[in-house]
Formats: sequence, C-alpha cells, structure tokens
Amino acid sequence: MKKLLTLVLAGLLIFTLLSGCAKGQQKTITAFVGSASKPAMEEAAKAFEEKTGIKVYLNFSGSGTMLSQMKLSKSGDLYIPGSPDYMVMAEHDGVVAPESVKIISYLVPAILVQHGNPKNIKALSDLARPGIKVGIGNPAAVCVGLYAVEILDYNSLRENVGGNIVTHAESCSKTASLVALKSVDAIIGWRVFSKWHPDSIDVLYLKPEQIPRLSYIPGAISTFTKDRESAQKFLEFLVSQRGQETFRKWGYIATESEARKYAPDAEIGGECKLPETYKPLVK
Repeated sequence: MKKLLTLVLAGLLIFTLLSGCAKGQQKTITAFVGSASKPAMEEAAKAFEEKTGIKVYLNFSGSGTMLSQMKLSKSGDLYIPGSPDYMVMAEHDGVVAPESVKIISYLVPAILVQHGNPKNIKALSDLARPGIKVGIGNPAAVCVGLYAVEILDYNSLRENVGGNIVTHAESCSKTASLVALKSVDAIIGWRVFSKWHPDSIDVLYLKPEQIPRLSYIPGAISTFTKDRESAQKFLEFLVSQRGQETFRKWGYIATESEARKYAPDAEIGGECKLPETYKPLVK
C-alpha cells in the first residue's frame, strides 16, 4: 500500500512538473496597436497563435495614446499605429527599431454615414449644412482625426464644417462607433469602417482631387522587446500571404497601386501634423 501511494505521488509530481513546463513553454508578446486595424489584427493574432503557439496580447487605443503608454512603461514588443505619422514619432523617440518597419496595409479616407444615408449627404461640402452632426477622431491623439483636419483644410472647409463637429473620439474604433450608434450623422474616417459595421454604416467616397494624402498601417519592433525573434515572426506573419488574406477579408488594401485607384495624385504616408493655427473644434 505504501509502495502504491509512493507511485501515485510520484506520478502526480511528474504530471505537475510537465504541466508547468508546458505552460512555461508558451511564448507571449505584447503589441501596442492603433485601433485602425482592430478586427483584422485580432483575427491575425489568433491565426498566428494557432500556427506558432506564440500568444499575442493586443492593446488597442489611439495611436498617440499607445505610443505614450509604451514610453512611460518602457514595455511592449511591437508598435503598430494607424498611420505612419506616429511611427515617425516612435522612431524619433527611440521606441522602435527603424530597420524593422514594415507596411501592413493601406488606408483611404472617406465620409461614413448612417446606413441608408437618411440625411442625404452626397459630398464633403454637405457636412457644413445646418443641422448635420459630424464626428472625427481626436486630432491630438488619433491618426484618422489628423487626416480629417488635413482634408478639411485642403478643401478650405475647416471653418464651415467645424461648427458642425460635435465630438472627438479617442480611437479609430470609437470614431467608427459614432456613426454606427447614430450619435452623429457622418464622420470623416477610413473607408474600411464600413466593413466593420456593414449593417449600420455606408461609405461615401471623396473625389480623388479632394484627398491630399493616403495612409498606411505600419508595424515595427519595439526597442523594449525581450523577445525580438517572436516579435519579428508576428510582423512577418502580418505581411505574409496568410496575413494579407486576413486584412483583405476585412476590407483593407494590400498594395499601393490598389490604394492609388482612389486618389492617383495623393501623397502616400509622410508626416501629417496639426496646423499651428489649429484650435480644438469641440469645446
């Protein structure tokens, strides 16, 4: 009986040790991500874990907010903002390794309205009509908000439309939700938002000459990473055929040539800054 008890205890000890080892073997990495890529990134991270066994923890918010968190905590394995503007800042601040930057997908600005377009908005200038409620991302922390201000300035509409802007959202996903939840009549955002909420958001394309700049989602390895190899694997997965298929499924654009169909003469990327004369449009 004593011998049997010893064998049982030994077996339990071996099982516990093996279980602990198995758990300890799973590698994990953390990515600070602008929410412009949220649905596709979540699906890609799950597929990557199934393929490699590496767990990716995703922190989503405005690109500026994510960058500030990384700098304050000195943590994170990857930085994936919603536009190159914040990647430029991350490089300047020494948060990412510049040689690791990759382009994951392209973004096209557009007007997004409630499904069925009940306010009959047909053009950018219609956002200045009396009674139209407009929302944009917070230009101080959200890349799509920066692009919205740039578009209004480029088309000499900031003053006219500014009076109808009733709220600033703190991330891309929350910007999209403004119109999906009918909090506003329209937003200036990314065309891909209509793929996130196909039953509640319709897209109205801007004229090619109204778009000064197209954007893209970049990714880079953090200088704070403790596991550069795993971070590199995830970044390479995102730009691989499997990763790109996931992004295409959610309406993202994989190549520059495809993006240019919407605005052939627009700049690609570059640094988009708030004008020195800018004052918050929402009190």
